[in-house]
Amino acid sequence: MNFLITGGCGYIGSRVTQHLLKLKHRVLVYDSFWFGNSLKKHKNLKVIKGDVRNFDKLNIRNIDTIIHLANVANDPTVELNPTLSWEINVLAAKIISDHAINNKVKKLIFFSSGSVYGLKKEKKVTEDLKLNPISVYNKTKMIAERVFLSFQDKMDITCLRPATVCGVSDRLRLDVTVNKLTFDGFYKGKIFVDGGKQVRPNIHIEDIVRIIDHFALSKKKFKHNIYNIGFENLSILQIANMIKDSLGAKIIINKSKDIRSYRQDSSRLLRTGFKPKYNVDYAIQQLTNYFKNYKSTKFGINNFNLKKMKKLNIK
Repeated sequence: MNFLITGGCGYIGSRVTQHLLKLKHRVLVYDSFWFGNSLKKHKNLKVIKGDVRNFDKLNIRNIDTIIHLANVANDPTVELNPTLSWEINVLAAKIISDHAINNKVKKLIFFSSGSVYGLKKEKKVTEDLKLNPISVYNKTKMIAERVFLSFQDKMDITCLRPATVCGVSDRLRLDVTVNKLTFDGFYKGKIFVDGGKQVRPNIHIEDIVRIIDHFALSKKKFKHNIYNIGFENLSILQIANMIKDSLGAKIIINKSKDIRSYRQDSSRLLRTGFKPKYNVDYAIQQLTNYFKNYKSTKFGINNFNLKKMKKLNIK
């Protein structure tokens, strides 16, 4: 099959790209290179530097499936330039959809966010609940979903709402919960927790890769267009204690005004036959082994989205 991955050099995208190439698919990556490009040359891989706002200039003839990952990710990064985020996260959704349909693309998988629900009192946060986004980032993801789904009569559209991702990738992010806390515990011997009661759903990056397989490579038509993808609803302090038990690091708790707690129920996904294989504990062990074998004690600015975006000052 012929895949196009926007943001294919990113934290998730680079891992998905490697996986699809291993399965002998042909992959076209379209990426801004904001965080570099760690992808190795491959006979079935073509990498193009570009902006998703110019997606309609891209030659996508013969592409079967688009995996749309490119976005300005998470609340702090979006707040640096909300206008840029609306353009990349929302306006580009319309451009991508039109261009895909004009070129007879069969499937499009869009990575939204589990945070579109906002703050919910319900213990089971399912896809049927009303969306109540509380930040600009959340709102851009919600509106982008609606843009893509407005084309579902012309193309097979799947919107995935991922939990907080953890685990190792060639473009490793060290500003997502499990990764950051494990990094601090390993290198500093201290795990810095702001508040701690906040709950985050989690998903390992390897399960994201498997979910891509589940939807992109299946020939059957799934019943729904929207799926939560997150399996462990854990408080930040619970995660910190798991890392403490593994590394023996000390937990430092600071006061926090951050009240954001997100939960997810992924029963709809499980009913399609998908079963997760990886968990937070596996991610902690995987990250620890990665750090042990890492040649340097310092990571670069590309491992931290907010720091890099501030430096880039993109307009």
